[in-house]
Amino acid sequence: MKIVAISGSLRQGSSNAAALRAAARLVPAGVQVTLFEGIADLPFFNPDLDGPEVPDTVAKFRAVIGGADGLLIWSPEYARGVAGVLKNALDWLVASFEFPDKPVALINTSPRATHALFALRLTLETMSARIVGEACVTLPLLGSAGGEDDIVGSPELAEPLREAMTRFAAAIRSLQDA
Repeated sequence: MKIVAISGSLRQGSSNAAALRAAARLVPAGVQVTLFEGIADLPFFNPDLDGPEVPDTVAKFRAVIGGADGLLIWSPEYARGVAGVLKNALDWLVASFEFPDKPVALINTSPRATHALFALRLTLETMSARIVGEACVTLPLLGSAGGEDDIVGSPELAEPLREAMTRFAAAIRSLQDA
């Protein structure tokens, strides 16, 4: 099973990216998580560029999403909203055929970041995502300097993340079998 992970943070020491890498280590056997690191390379969404031929970076992004069995999405909250780079990436998927009905799990790394999470859910529901609620989790990483190894080594953080990944994989399998 292939899961593509997208972090809405471009920051080098991002807790979102650390949680993503930790999740990749905590998935059940037979599940592969790959981080799509090209969202910063996508041009600003412009409907004039969205037609039979799109920019190469957009075509690559859509192909990666189309080949995924599910998506894990992380987003920091900036000014009570979704990170602009993530929203831009999602905008490139709105009119594409690769995204509708794609299973999605949301990972939040700050219990205070409720506005972005709400906005992200609303956007994804509008785009016809299958949000797997039982696989969405909030990790209390706010203010921690911990990285991927710290998350994996902490039972308080690793277990909810492992459980979310297990539920996500089970939901994807269930949808594939239906």
